[in-house]
Amino acid sequence: MTSRIPLVDLTGASEPGARREEVVETIRQACEDTGFLVVTGHGVSDNVIRGIEAVSREFFSLPYEEKMRYIGGSGVFRGYTPIETSTLALSKDILTPPDLCEAFSINRFDDRKVALRSGLQEGREAFFAPNIWPERPEDFKHAFETYYGVMEHLATRLMRLMALALELDEHWFDDKIRDHITSLTANYYPELEQPADSDQFRRSEHTDWGSLSILFHDGESGLQIKSSNGEWEDIPLVSDAFVINLGDLMASWTNDRWKSTYHRVVIPEGHSSDRLSVVFFHQPAYDALIECIPTCTSPSDPPHYAPTTSGEWILSMLEKTTR
Repeated sequence: MTSRIPLVDLTGASEPGARREEVVETIRQACEDTGFLVVTGHGVSDNVIRGIEAVSREFFSLPYEEKMRYIGGSGVFRGYTPIETSTLALSKDILTPPDLCEAFSINRFDDRKVALRSGLQEGREAFFAPNIWPERPEDFKHAFETYYGVMEHLATRLMRLMALALELDEHWFDDKIRDHITSLTANYYPELEQPADSDQFRRSEHTDWGSLSILFHDGESGLQIKSSNGEWEDIPLVSDAFVINLGDLMASWTNDRWKSTYHRVVIPEGHSSDRLSVVFFHQPAYDALIECIPTCTSPSDPPHYAPTTSGEWILSMLEKTTR
């Protein structure tokens, strides 16, 4: 079966010309049809990817008691998340058992100046708290910070191409994402010692919450999207590629012209080996106003959503899904 999710080669798309126009048109169609695409030609070095993959696997293999030292306090959504303590389906008020996933998340608020620019003020101290760094492996911090920086650059490139696909100026999103509050999360799905319940997932069905997500995974299958007729279909496995998908705020911005699509991570039948993914959950600045983009509304199609801010939206979702 041919996948509906297009493969997009970003090579040469940064400069104006026919090549860029071709890429922009493919992105537009993908965002309207499924909200997902798979990109190659992204320019991210293999060393950067293998670096974060190696330290993530090493961290998740540490003893449980050691990993538990790196849990964030109340309202701090960074550091270590133990298995079965989050349920992403709850963001959509869908009841399932807790997800069979453990995770580690960072942001960029170790630099207080960055935190202040990004929205730190009284009452938001927990959200903008500095990162929690494990002592082992010793190059964990370096690998995560390096990968984060590379993803920032790729996200900006993608947002500019998406602006063009929305018939906007290339830099339309720049001021809204300059002081972004993006979390980088490594998700680890341990090998199962016994079969999971039929209604329990590695990641239960959900949509992502921000502007876009950039996902690397280790090649293990399991990621699926929900089609418009309610059927689940596998995301194609492409080596040296990233899976890009839109989040709820992009759907709001575009008045649902672009899709924030339900997806999940299942345990492939007869297959219980572990799985690792690393996701850059690109999130606009905390106080960025998310309201319908002018090119996405008309007298016959008024805005579907009341304006919100990036920060209040992400906080509401985090609180719904974390125990």
